[in-house]
Amino acid sequence: MKIYHNPRCSKSRKALSLINSITSNIEIIEYLKQPLTFKEIELLLSQLNIKPAELIRMQEKDWKENYKGKEMHKNEIIQAITIFPKLMQRPIVTNGKKAIIAIPAENILEIFN
Repeated sequence: MKIYHNPRCSKSRKALSLINSITSNIEIIEYLKQPLTFKEIELLLSQLNIKPAELIRMQEKDWKENYKGKEMHKNEIIQAITIFPKLMQRPIVTNGKKAIIAIPAENILEIFN
């Protein structure tokens, strides 16, 4: 199990705390320190079963300054996340087959079912 985690985010900390109360078998990926590759983002999108635009945090400064209002294709949105990892929704938890955006943190329970 993996969590794509931002330790400065209260929702991410809450999700990690919930996971730790259930299992100790968790890999923590601080995606701001280790930005994801294009292929890793594609895999996450597949596991989440969402479109790239649904992975974007539209209120982030980097989105507003660089992309807001532009018509972008799938690959361009994924590339934006590789350049500005802060744009990615968080936290994301995956069991290798399925992933969820853990907002609220209780969504994590879907991964364990």
